[in-house]
Amino acid sequence: MKLAILPGDGIGPEIVAQAVKVLKALNLNIEMTEAPIGGAGYEAAGDPLPDATLKLAKESDAILLGAVGDWKYDKLERHLRPERGLLRIRKELNLFANLRPALLYPELADASTLKPEVVSGLDLMIVRELTGDIYFGQPRGISTLENGEREGINTMRYNESEIRRIGRVAFDIAMKRRKNGQKARVCSVDKANVLETTELWRQVMIELSAEYPEVELSHMYVDNAAMQLIRAPKQFDVMVTGNIFGDILSDEASMLTGSIGMLPSASLDENNKGMYEPSHGSAPNIAGKDIANPLATILSVAMMLRYTFNDEVSALKVENAVKTALAQGYRTADIATAGCKKIGCNAMGDAVVEALV
Repeated sequence: MKLAILPGDGIGPEIVAQAVKVLKALNLNIEMTEAPIGGAGYEAAGDPLPDATLKLAKESDAILLGAVGDWKYDKLERHLRPERGLLRIRKELNLFANLRPALLYPELADASTLKPEVVSGLDLMIVRELTGDIYFGQPRGISTLENGEREGINTMRYNESEIRRIGRVAFDIAMKRRKNGQKARVCSVDKANVLETTELWRQVMIELSAEYPEVELSHMYVDNAAMQLIRAPKQFDVMVTGNIFGDILSDEASMLTGSIGMLPSASLDENNKGMYEPSHGSAPNIAGKDIANPLATILSVAMMLRYTFNDEVSALKVENAVKTALAQGYRTADIATAGCKKIGCNAMGDAVVEALV
């Protein structure tokens, strides 16, 4: 098995180092090769996605990514900024399905800004389409009108096949998540009352649901979904939505779990080759201070073992080790509460390794 390690910028190298530490402790037959991306790619090769990095990613079975971005690159031309490298690698590898679980560990109920009775027992999956929508639609750009005024334009668009393939991912995941005979549930999030793009989205989801009679399909407008995630998040099992809505809703859901530092993610192609990364950003303001939370990255490794390498045993080992470390009271600064054992990024990685059984 070949794994491309892309630490990236900011806290990326620190958190990826802890995830690699956990992987090595599992003693699996995985060949790991590191390469730059984002600002690090620009510094190394003048490109946020150097050709060598893209080649490595294409030749690997999976990719482990830290984070990209730093304020010092904000003045670069848009195509040279770190975030463009992330968007390009998703597109180049056709990583169209983004899976973002939001799971609240019992030990972190007090770390959430919501009341424990609202979030306790939370376990939902947000399935986000990742290679279409307004982020990639053409035409786009900033132009000058005849009257001299500037105009920015982006295009939201989806075709039927793009909607259908992400819908299948959501329905299939809902089927696998069924517990104790409960009905599988998918909530499709759109803005079909205003946007024709998502009117088509809803039509296709309804058509697709006929192939999954075991799954209960519901629909919700994105503004209501944003409210309901705060009001009653446990009503959701699997949510499926487009690129821009999913970007916003998954970040919102992250705070239900106590910290965005707890949220892993997987971005998959049609053959389950994936890029795995924490849902949070590069946090350059805390880079190098050994205070970042590596658990989202470590949990992303568990997702990688499960979805790409089909190693459920090792995935559960990693997840259980994280649970054990939390049960032992270890906390990084973002999830620290009174009475806990506050530790740094490196020490948290060590705590998870020690808890592996």
